[in-house]
Amino acid sequence: MIDTHSIDVYAPQIAEVKDPSGGFFTVAHLGEFSKESLDATSKYSRRDFYKISLITGDASYFYQGMEYKNKKDEWSLVFTNCEVPYRWEVHDGVCNGYACMFTEDFLPLHTFLRPADLIVFKNEGQSVFKLNDEEVAHFKVIFEKMFEEQSSSYVNKYDLLFLYVLECIHAALKLQPNIRNRSQSAASQLAQSFKRLLASQFPIVYPNNIMTLCTPKQFSDKLAIHTNSLNRALKEVTGKTTTQLINERIIQEARALLAHSNLSISEISLSLGFEEPTHFTRTFRTLTGQTPTLFRSLIDNGHF
Repeated sequence: MIDTHSIDVYAPQIAEVKDPSGGFFTVAHLGEFSKESLDATSKYSRRDFYKISLITGDASYFYQGMEYKNKKDEWSLVFTNCEVPYRWEVHDGVCNGYACMFTEDFLPLHTFLRPADLIVFKNEGQSVFKLNDEEVAHFKVIFEKMFEEQSSSYVNKYDLLFLYVLECIHAALKLQPNIRNRSQSAASQLAQSFKRLLASQFPIVYPNNIMTLCTPKQFSDKLAIHTNSLNRALKEVTGKTTTQLINERIIQEARALLAHSNLSISEISLSLGFEEPTHFTRTFRTLTGQTPTLFRSLIDNGHF
């Protein structure tokens, strides 16, 4: 009989492991969970996390209309995008291995990248990798480093955990060396140009680092394209408007500056292209539910 459930059995632990700057991350052994724990998550798996799973066991993974079968003695590396529906069917017992999961804001606070920008999480990219013994050993080392760092008291451990996530991603990309050479649509190329322009303005290091591209029109002028055309391309590729993407990146940088810098709120406001601190405060509160002052206070008092 097929035991249908999600491999997301480590989801309940997520609230216990939090980056003080705002993101969530956890890593777990899949084999640590009992049959009862697996059954409990069979219908209500959490899908608001990006996941990287290194698994072995007799199971099938269904993603984007495809079925990926994994035999009992095979190992697979699986990247799960929280925006795309998926499901697992475990045919014999449980799957063993490792898995890490993180929220979208775990990466952007450390880099301009978002999980959805990484090709292993993109719809057009390869997300399931069959591994040989040597590759399995290599990825096990990466996951073991995650375990070691997760339990450490090192003040910058989330920076290291982020690097281990990237190491895992790049090791997977090496398994498909030609994956980056696939042809891109005009919309994808335009979206990449926009992302590069947006990313080039960060991180903010000094008070006199001021964003010069803050509005859709400023970006479209720089890219020599009509604002509506840029918006359509970004909507097609990312599902979000130009304004949404700009605001998300500005707020990500604002949170990082509030958490990790000594810049005043006025200096942060000016650096992020706001003419008045009150406008920055209003925008930050609208998008995060907190004022910049409250957010910094919570960080300083260890409530994040």
